[in-house]
Amino acid sequence: MYPIVKKEKLADKIYLMDVKAPRVAKSCEPGQFIIVRIDEEGERIPLTICDYDREEGTITIVLQTVGASTERMAGLKEGDVFRDFVGPLGCASELITTDIEELKKKRIVFVAGGVGTAPVYPQVKWLHERGVSCDVIMGSKTKDLLILEEEMRKVAGNLYVTTDDGSYGFHGMGTDQLKELVAKGNTYDLCIAIGPMIMMKFVCLLTKELGIPTVVSMNPVMVDGTGMCGACRLTVGDEVKFACVDGPEFDGHLVDFDQAMKRQQIYKTQEGRAMLRELEGSTHHGGCGHCGGDK
Repeated sequence: MYPIVKKEKLADKIYLMDVKAPRVAKSCEPGQFIIVRIDEEGERIPLTICDYDREEGTITIVLQTVGASTERMAGLKEGDVFRDFVGPLGCASELITTDIEELKKKRIVFVAGGVGTAPVYPQVKWLHERGVSCDVIMGSKTKDLLILEEEMRKVAGNLYVTTDDGSYGFHGMGTDQLKELVAKGNTYDLCIAIGPMIMMKFVCLLTKELGIPTVVSMNPVMVDGTGMCGACRLTVGDEVKFACVDGPEFDGHLVDFDQAMKRQQIYKTQEGRAMLRELEGSTHHGGCGHCGGDK
């Protein structure tokens, strides 16, 4: 069992939890994720690791209520436990394996949309602890939905806050802020965009036009986190990839976002899953075709 040692409401329908999970905390890195289950009957829910404390043995997760299972999670209190807390899963951010001195020479900009701020934070914090400065564009629909602003301000070289409705900070979307920064003479060697798929798609359209290499963190539907169920299948360039084992980070200029978004909607229904099995054949289940992970 994995006890919740801290719970905090960050915004409407958005919650932060610190969970005691020493084994995960010991080996996780920025960019990875975990899968949680409340009890034996609970749905498997993938969540990005927002932060970790190796000494305390805790993992910080941020969840947004979007359905019955996340509503149940939001109802948990400090002292309650998760039945399963599996991880770390996925590949760590490429930043982790890059030479620090080379990173210090790069101009890096993060674009975080909504709850995407949670997985951006540990990467920016990791860079800050190693003396690497970066710009962060952090946006949401309204001021009330912004999360982790003060935490991000402490680790970002420059923080630019945007709201779609202009209720706080820059009036516009993250892409609008990025355009303005570039127009003012800012140059970037790398962009890392994390947020809703539609947001990442438009960031990538812009950065391709601007000639800025871009990494995205994909968050499609996942079931088992091992690549067997095939739920998180993506097309990246000319290759089939699975976000849970090949990612979650990919070259944003190669991701077929339209296909990923369409597939995510289809996968939510039983009829849609049956159709995908028919269309994708043996590759539907990560290549094995027999696990039945989406039933």
